[in-house]
Amino acid sequence: MKQQIIAIHGGTSFENYQDYINFLKNHEINFDKLKSSKGWKDSLQEDLGEEFEVLMPRMPNPSNAVYEEWKIWFERIIELCDDNLIFIGHSLGGIFLAKYFSENIISKKIKAVFLVAAPFDDSNSEESLSPFKLPASLEKFEKQCENIYLLQSRDDILVLFEEMEKYKKALPKAKTFIFEGRGHFNSETFPEIVELIKEIK
Repeated sequence: MKQQIIAIHGGTSFENYQDYINFLKNHEINFDKLKSSKGWKDSLQEDLGEEFEVLMPRMPNPSNAVYEEWKIWFERIIELCDDNLIFIGHSLGGIFLAKYFSENIISKKIKAVFLVAAPFDDSNSEESLSPFKLPASLEKFEKQCENIYLLQSRDDILVLFEEMEKYKKALPKAKTFIFEGRGHFNSETFPEIVELIKEIK
């Protein structure tokens, strides 16, 4: 049986719909980001090989992400999966997984969860994360996850390095991996996470 991996992408969230409209009207568009590109999540299947099955669900409306909508879709996906799952959450996908597993117990065994450049709260961000606000305790998350990995680059300007420090306090058993010069991990490949996944027994 192949090892299944569910990778949850990032997105943006807002306090209310008007804030989202204002964002659409006023946010500066980066022309280079409009060009077709391939990210490390797209190459995970190829890099990991045939022993793995990488699932990359498109979460509802990532440009104006709503936690309850993501939760519904996520739960429907989990129903279709095998046991012993590995989860990867990048950016908003990371805080989504942290919140979900801190508030819910799933019927499947969780082999590992990777939080990649995940925000902990919005105290250092112009973006509102209130729909994804974490509970006071992440104990339920830590109890049901065999391995939790925190991956962060010191030079990330979207999710500051201190967000990882907050996760370390809330998840003392988590394994941390610190990078230099990797920004928000928007590269085409991510060999380090591939190796970490392959090492999980």
